[in-house]
Amino acid sequence: MLGDTTSGGRHGRRALILVENLSVPFDRRVWQECATLRDAGWEVHVVCPRGGKRDTEAEAVIDGIRIHRYPLRAATGGPAGYLREYGAALWHTARLARKVGPVDVVHACNPPDLLFLPALWLKRQGARFVFDQHDLVPELYLSRFDRGKDLLYRGVCALERMTYRAADVVIATNESYRDVAVRRGGKRPEDVFVVRSAPDTDRFRPVPPEPELKRGKPHLLCYLGVMGPQDGVDYALRALAALRDKVGRTDWHAVFVGAGDTFDAMVELSRRLGLADRVEFTGRVPDADLVRYLSTADVCLSPDPRNPLNDVSTMNKVLEYMVMGRPIVSFDLKEARVSAGEAALYTSADDEGEFAELIARLLDDPELRARMGKAGQERVEGPLSWRNSQTALLAAYEAAYGAARGAAAGAVRRGRPAGGRKRPGTGPRR
Repeated sequence: MLGDTTSGGRHGRRALILVENLSVPFDRRVWQECATLRDAGWEVHVVCPRGGKRDTEAEAVIDGIRIHRYPLRAATGGPAGYLREYGAALWHTARLARKVGPVDVVHACNPPDLLFLPALWLKRQGARFVFDQHDLVPELYLSRFDRGKDLLYRGVCALERMTYRAADVVIATNESYRDVAVRRGGKRPEDVFVVRSAPDTDRFRPVPPEPELKRGKPHLLCYLGVMGPQDGVDYALRALAALRDKVGRTDWHAVFVGAGDTFDAMVELSRRLGLADRVEFTGRVPDADLVRYLSTADVCLSPDPRNPLNDVSTMNKVLEYMVMGRPIVSFDLKEARVSAGEAALYTSADDEGEFAELIARLLDDPELRARMGKAGQERVEGPLSWRNSQTALLAAYEAAYGAARGAAAGAVRRGRPAGGRKRPGTGPRR
């Protein structure tokens, strides 16, 4: 069993996790995976970009996990910007992977669906490839860019196919993603493992509410998360304008915590809607401040509109609202219901007026808010807990590592090492 060894890789098992989208340990899901593997006896290395204000060191060892970071400038200026970003990321990833040296498992987290390229090189050295699919990139492309199924869309579909083909094991964040890996990716069901994201309960623990955060209003509404084109912050702002203008409620203050590509545009939209005096944008904040806002919030907002990506994706903010015991208003999305259950009220997809009415309903019913908050906490502590995800993650690694051991044993019997290279002296003599 994977858990039978002590921390520190006693049996020499080494894992290399590749991330391009976020720095580590800022990427909470990846950090939880790292800690789980470390505790199960793996020596864990991570290659990722440096952060802007945190995770800035080129090299770090945190809690026994070795992190190798590279400088990366986020894409700007359309497709050419993404080519520059991804080209630089691949070069640095390959460079640092060579520095780490041979590993038993290479674990690549998307987006983008390009990390199979360094993973293939490591596979030739004998590693097994675990593909951790954080996003469905074709659906992300359709949802983020209003370009339809153009040449670039066909390109990202091809990259996804190549990634699936290269992967020995796939980790999916939910059952919808697992279905895609089997149906579209052609993976065997036994090679796809669902490892749900789960809140870090050490990070998210309620503290006493602070009424001053409500800016003199009876109620606080809270949004937490990324602000990108597909994340629906504009829907939330229009719903708040409807809450004021159509429902007639002015007894609230709202705080939007987070940052992203559309942050400045959303601040400007709030001004155009006349919400600047009651909507506060904090940007990214330290964990302690985040917990203060969520502990004080009466209602939390999950305004992700229905699109090809959102309908089948698990939203981290929903789980974080739930662990803090907050009731949620959400659009009616397939995976939103799977995650939140009775912790949320659901409105018809993209109906901002109904979204506003459900906010008002919760503001008027503190008992309903309390029941929903408790239901959410029970789900996060039970079926959605990280304990269950740990079991699935370790099973995925056992499948990959077990296959690697079998391949290595077979290669030795054939006179070849696991990487496929002949051992000295085993070939025909001239």
